[in-house]
This record gives sequence, C-alpha cells and structure tokens, in this order.
Amino acid sequence: MDFKITDEQELMLDNLREFCAREITEERIQKWYKDRRVEPEVCKAYLDAGFGYLFLPEEYGGIPSDAVTLALVVEELMRCTGATMSFMSYGLAMFDLAEFGSPEQVKMGMEAYQKTGEQCFSLALSEPGAGSDNMSMTATVHWNDDGTCVLNGTKTMVSHAETAPFIMFIGKDEDPSHDNKSMSMFLIPKDAEGVKMAPLHKIGQTITNFDEIYFDNVVVPQDMLLGKKGEGFKQLMKNFELERIMLAAHSLGLAQAALEDAARYAAQRMTFGKPLYMHQLIQEKLTDMETTVQNMRNLLYKTAWEFDQGMSVRLDSALCKRYLSSMCTKVASDAMQIFGGIGYTTECRIGRIWEDCRGDSFAGGTEEIMVHIAGRQVVKKYAADLL
Repeated sequence: MDFKITDEQELMLDNLREFCAREITEERIQKWYKDRRVEPEVCKAYLDAGFGYLFLPEEYGGIPSDAVTLALVVEELMRCTGATMSFMSYGLAMFDLAEFGSPEQVKMGMEAYQKTGEQCFSLALSEPGAGSDNMSMTATVHWNDDGTCVLNGTKTMVSHAETAPFIMFIGKDEDPSHDNKSMSMFLIPKDAEGVKMAPLHKIGQTITNFDEIYFDNVVVPQDMLLGKKGEGFKQLMKNFELERIMLAAHSLGLAQAALEDAARYAAQRMTFGKPLYMHQLIQEKLTDMETTVQNMRNLLYKTAWEFDQGMSVRLDSALCKRYLSSMCTKVASDAMQIFGGIGYTTECRIGRIWEDCRGDSFAGGTEEIMVHIAGRQVVKKYAADLL
C-alpha cells in the first residue's frame, strides 16, 4: 500500500489551489449560485489552465490522466471552494462524446468546448416517470425512410440545459413499451424546432442550471445518431462507474471543506470562558467527522486505483458512491451543529455545503440503487458457487 501522491500530482494540486485563490472568490461563488451558472470567462480560464483537458484523448487535445489524478483534482476543487463547481462534469461529458461520437461530432463538440470552456451538451436521460428505472423510459425515436428521425418525449432534471449548445437525447426505437431495450442516442442542437425548456429549481447545487425539456416531433437527420443504433443506453452505462468515482470525490471535497471550517470555527469561538473545541462534546463531533472523512478518502482512492488497474469496480464504485454521498451530508450537518445558529444563515458557507451534499444522494444514481447494484455483487463475490 503506497499512499504517496506523485510530484506531478502535487504540482497540479498546487496550481489548482492558485487558480481557485485567483479566480474563485466567495463573492463570485454566491453570484454564480444565484445566476445558475459560472461565468464563461472563468470556465474558459479553467480549461486553458489544463484542468478541463484531463482524461480526454490526446488526439483531441486532451492530457493523459488516470482516475486517481482526476479524483484528486475534483476533491481539491470542492475543498478549496466549498461549492459544487460544475467544471468536474465538463471533462467527463467530453470524454463520453469522444468515446461514442463520429469524428465530425467530436470535432464539433470540441470546438464548442474550447471556445467557452463549458460543457457542450446536456444529457437528456431521466424522465418524470423514469429515473433509476430506465426501462420505464417512454421517449421515442421514429426512423423514417428519408434519412431522418423524429424524436418525442419529456426529459427532466437535465443539467446544463440552459448553457450547453447541444442536447444528448436518448430514446427507445419506435416502441416505448417497458420490454423494449433498443435505445438510440442523438446529439442535437438545443435550438432545434420542437425543443422547449422549463427551468427546475433545486434546493442546492444551484450553480448548475437544471431543466425539463420537451421534444415535440423534433425532426433530425439520422447522421446525428451518437454511436450505434439501439445501443445508446449500453454506451452510457460504460462510463457510469467512472462517474460514480468522480461524484464520490465531489462528496469528499465538500465534507473536507465542512470539517476544516468547523475545526477553525471551534478554535476561534469562545464559550463559557474557553475555546469551543475544548468542550468534550465538540471534540467528539470533530473526532467522528475526522474518522468519517478518512474512511471516505480510503474507500474512494482504493476504488479509483482499482479502476486504473483495469480491475472490476462494479461493486466498489457502488459502495463508494453510496457511502460517500450519505456521509458527506452527515459531516456537513455535524459541522453546522458546531457553528450553531450562525451556520444556519446565508452569511456562512456551511449551509451551502450541507445543501449541496444532500443532493449527492440522488445524483448519478440514488443510494437505494447503489444498494441494488452492490447487494447482488456482494453475493457474487462470496457465494458465486451457489448461483
């Protein structure tokens, strides 16, 4: 077991800290949360600094990386800012496009990405009646003989819909019935005729805009197909495990920020004639928070390392996502308790951290779905001979 990070990784983290100190002030963060987006010039600066190119293929200007390095960057970004910086999803989205898109689609997407530094497409997957239960999806793709397709359906909880120029739409081929597993994916302009949007308003993580999108007989050329016909959902599933690792890194970074804020406050706040941290109940909270954060970090980087070694992380990525998303909320809640009433005001960022942490229980798959995935894998791990 080697827990040491490389000199290159440490240098990258130092550069990231300098970037955050220079570009991401608390005043700016509060504005972005109200505006439902990060200023484009800051997104572009993040990309130009190289962080947004991590894990992308070199042929598209990417920087070779691994899951451990990517997790380190995501964690540190959230720790430094105490906020859900939407940069973390941009690179993963572009990685998906590079995996499934035609050369023309990738070129189009990368040009849009390099121009603004913002994610070039929003992922329209979930529906009002089909979240984790993807087979209940009713959006359809009708294939015409004239080389066009007609897209219909309603998608919800679509992140970046207001700012991304394209939409990655997925729907069932012809038949919306539950048993139809043939789904196709398209990359279409968001201003295509028949596309309409309505904003949704989240409790936390409002820095990322969130919308419902309606597709009413949207006619698109068949060459807008992304990847293979009928395999759209399989293509998306391919990178779910990496996404869960990155979401867990997001949870860890926010939990670390909450812990550090609580410890610093406890060192400064005087109660009953002594610093707050000298009270045993506060020491107990800080001790439990530190233990939890260390456990979160160990599970995350073990899973990321396994991913980089080409090992199966179907079990561990689900465990990681479930544990870290639930524990970050607990750590943030305990931190808020240490702050007391001031922690329940907008003048203190701990409230924002708590709201953002709570959203991690749903993003990228609910805790309950992680149990559904992990529970079956645990039986396969220990009782494969009985199956």
